[in-house]
Amino acid sequence: MQKISVIGGSRYFGKLLVERLLAGGHQVTVINRGSTSPPAGVEHLVVDRNDEAALIAALGSRTFDVVVDQVCYTPVQAAIAARAFSGRTRRYVMTSTIEVYDPATAALRTVPPGTPVPEEVVDASTWRVAMDLPWHVAAYLQAHYAEGKRQAEAVFARHHGFDFTAVRSAHVLGGGAAEFTGRLAHYVEHVTRGTQITVHAEVLPTVFIHYEELADLLLWAATLTDVTGPINACSDGPLDVYDLGAVIAAQAGRTAVYRSATAGEPASPFSFDRHYAMSNARAKELGFSFSHTTDWLPGAVAEALGTSAAPAA
Repeated sequence: MQKISVIGGSRYFGKLLVERLLAGGHQVTVINRGSTSPPAGVEHLVVDRNDEAALIAALGSRTFDVVVDQVCYTPVQAAIAARAFSGRTRRYVMTSTIEVYDPATAALRTVPPGTPVPEEVVDASTWRVAMDLPWHVAAYLQAHYAEGKRQAEAVFARHHGFDFTAVRSAHVLGGGAAEFTGRLAHYVEHVTRGTQITVHAEVLPTVFIHYEELADLLLWAATLTDVTGPINACSDGPLDVYDLGAVIAAQAGRTAVYRSATAGEPASPFSFDRHYAMSNARAKELGFSFSHTTDWLPGAVAEALGTSAAPAA
């Protein structure tokens, strides 16, 4: 049994992670602002992680074997957490994102199209951190999501108070209504209604992961390995938007209809005109086994179809 704190953990794969930690016999403390209560058997600290003094006060004399941070989006949040948990934990796991590799958001080393992007393309230990940017402004944060994650990783990577790993998650699918981003629902709605899906003129594949598989990987990263540094988390088998649409169309008994985005027009989610599909080789070498996207995507689509309000075929 380990003592594990989860910051966030109130929905989707974070909630599932908490449930699996409990099932594994671990002592779990959830830290969030209290909008959702954790499962029975979980200690719940209601506090705003952005308030350093309040966070330290809420923690009291508690110590943990591992902290899993599900909701760190800025270097300011990372710095607060680094100070608050120094001397309180031996290991810190942050949920990061594939978006750190997006070449449209930073000057990164180029990887030839078709070559899975390895972790070393973004070296957080050398990444520039700018605390004085308006990270507290919601619109700025949304527009700089990838950079916020890169800089948050950088703060932890250069901190010496605990071991650190960043789990860089692929696009997460599955769970029906629990998949709160609405990205898969976007495709389901268009396919079932027969309306056009706006995509780039030339689309490139990306990588995905099922929400249960991501919870499993976070569980592994927290309790079954002492690996440090970044870990890419994605199922085997990149897909593009046409592959995704084909699976939905087959199950819905419809035909997916597409149109090319005009200059400057935003395309549908998962439509990419740039390459940054990740490699999962490092996690495999360290002992984690991934599924293939085609193993679980039909089930995820079926769940999305089941929760869609669109008319059936």
